[in-house]
Amino acid sequence: MQPAPTSPNKTNFQKNKKFGPKNDPFAYKIEQTVRNFVPPKESAQADETRLNKFISNAGVCSRRQADEYIKAGYVTVNDQVVLEMGYKVKPKDVVKFKNKKVVNERKIYILLNKPKGLLTTTSDDRERRTVMELVSTVKDARLYPVGRLDKNTTGVLLMTNDGELAQKLSHPSGEVTKVYQVELDKPLDQKDLLKIRAGLELEDGKAQVDQVEYTLPRGDDRFVGIELHSGKNRIVRRIFEHLGYEVEKLDRVLYAGLTKKNLPRGKWRFLSEKEVIFLKYFIANKKEKKPKESQQ
Repeated sequence: MQPAPTSPNKTNFQKNKKFGPKNDPFAYKIEQTVRNFVPPKESAQADETRLNKFISNAGVCSRRQADEYIKAGYVTVNDQVVLEMGYKVKPKDVVKFKNKKVVNERKIYILLNKPKGLLTTTSDDRERRTVMELVSTVKDARLYPVGRLDKNTTGVLLMTNDGELAQKLSHPSGEVTKVYQVELDKPLDQKDLLKIRAGLELEDGKAQVDQVEYTLPRGDDRFVGIELHSGKNRIVRRIFEHLGYEVEKLDRVLYAGLTKKNLPRGKWRFLSEKEVIFLKYFIANKKEKKPKESQQ
């Protein structure tokens, strides 16, 4: 008996029963990029910070004001007055302003597997539960969630006190890859899948996706994987709602090369040094490089 032909619009991973980093072609390929990433040789210098920026980040004053104080001789590095504009501070340097030590908050990077029912915000005036309660044990750091996840959306959420990195990742020019597992209220018609691939015109412009596929064998087409770079509010839900579908479950399985592999729902972990370097220099300072697709 001959096996049933595979739809040309289906990919090999549809044979898998589960959708996750090992089986999902989107998340898996990008995860491999992170795993195989080799930090640049000059990465040791990347921890150096311009003196005016160091002072500004510590909340002393603006960068422009810091330049004036540096010129006036109010700033010392390792007890030596520094007048040079553009001078770079190393991690172990001791910076003083008017003889008082300038201390920058230690940068913390946390990956959270967000559960359903929590707001992605630092506080809520209606006293609803937020993701901050899950990281309440992290002391001496003002953590902020990077980007947004709806209250009922689960999955990968990055949290940090590194405002500069958070801004770069959140800005549209960062082109950060996000991958979601979607469960719909009814099977997704193949014609609609093709419409999503082509790009839908929504009320705030065209919704362009990088890839969209069924994630389970033919016959259970309520499950879809979608990859995109857009940071528009509720973009995944709005794409399917535009075509008459209701998103019953939405789970982000990848964000900027980070997955929730081996991380239970509601739990968090610190990023590894390699992951932090990847975020800073491979994504935020350049542009996220997409893994090359294998030739079919």
